[in-house]
Amino acid sequence: MRIFEEITFSSRPVMFAAWPGMGNVGIISMDYLRSKLDAKVFAEIDMASFFIPDSIIVKDGVAQLPEIPGAVFYYHKNPDTLIFESSAQVAGKDGITIIKTILDIAERYKVKRIFTAAAFAQPMSHKAPSKVMSACNHPSSFKDLDKFHVVPMPDGYIAGQNGLLLGVAASRNIDSCCLLGTIPSFASNLSYPKASLEIVKTFENILKVEIDHGDIEESISIVDKQLAAIEERIKEYFPSVMEKEEDEVPNVEDEEVPRYIMDKIEKLFDEVKKDKSKASKLKEELDRWKLYELYEHRFLDLFKDDEG
Repeated sequence: MRIFEEITFSSRPVMFAAWPGMGNVGIISMDYLRSKLDAKVFAEIDMASFFIPDSIIVKDGVAQLPEIPGAVFYYHKNPDTLIFESSAQVAGKDGITIIKTILDIAERYKVKRIFTAAAFAQPMSHKAPSKVMSACNHPSSFKDLDKFHVVPMPDGYIAGQNGLLLGVAASRNIDSCCLLGTIPSFASNLSYPKASLEIVKTFENILKVEIDHGDIEESISIVDKQLAAIEERIKEYFPSVMEKEEDEVPNVEDEEVPRYIMDKIEKLFDEVKKDKSKASKLKEELDRWKLYELYEHRFLDLFKDDEG
C-alpha cells in the first residue's frame, strides 16, 4: 500500500469501489464517475505480490510479461468522495486481503457507506430499459435507496470482489451496498454501458451532483447497434436451424434464443484461447449466424500473440 498524499475531508465521505465483471458494468460506471468528477489519485495497492501471470505478451516476436494490474484510490471534495478502481479481480485469500486494505482506508477516513457496482443478467432484449437493483449488508440502506427507485435484488449471489466486499465490510460494521444494473443474459460477455449509465445516475443522486452523460450515451449508441444486429440475425436464422437440428437445440423460448446462441459462441471463444485448432469450429459458428463481421476483430485478436 502506497499513500501519495494525506487528505482531509470536512464531512464523512462516501466511498465507491469497482472491479471488472459481467458486462463491465461496474468498472465502466465507476470510471465514468471518477473521470467526470476529475477525482485525484492519492494512494494505490501494489498488486505485484497478488498477480501471477499465466501467459506472456508477444510483440514483433519479442516476449514480455503482461503489465501488473492497477488498483488505485482517488478522492474528490465537495461532495466528499473516495473512489477505488482495479483493472483485475483477484480470487481467494489474496482477494480478501485486498478487500481488507480497502476497508482500512474506509475506516481511516470514516466513510459513511461504501458502494460497489455490478451487473444483473436477465432474459431481456437490449431494447428494454436497464433497472438498478441493490444488495446491502444493512437493512437501513434499502430505505435510503428506495427514494432513487432502486429495488432490492432478488435471491441469488454476486460473484467476485464487487460482492465479497459487502460481506467482509459487515464484519467491521461498515454499511455497504452493491448496485446492480440489469443486462441481457446474452450480453454478459460484452460491454453494456446502458446499465452503467443507470448506475451513474444513481451515483449522482447519492452525491447530489449532475454529470454530463454525452460520452457514455455515445458508447450506448454504438453498442446498441451491435446488439440489435446480433438479436435480429440470431432470431432470423434460429427457426431454420431448429428444423435441421432438433436433437441438438434445447427447448428455449423466443426471448432466450440470443442467450443460447451467445453462450455457445462464448464457450467456443474460451476453447480457442486454450486450443487454437478449434478456431475453425468457432469461425463456422459465427458464419452460421452471419455474425462474423461483428466479431472479426475479437476473432483475429485470438491470434495476435502468434504473429511473427
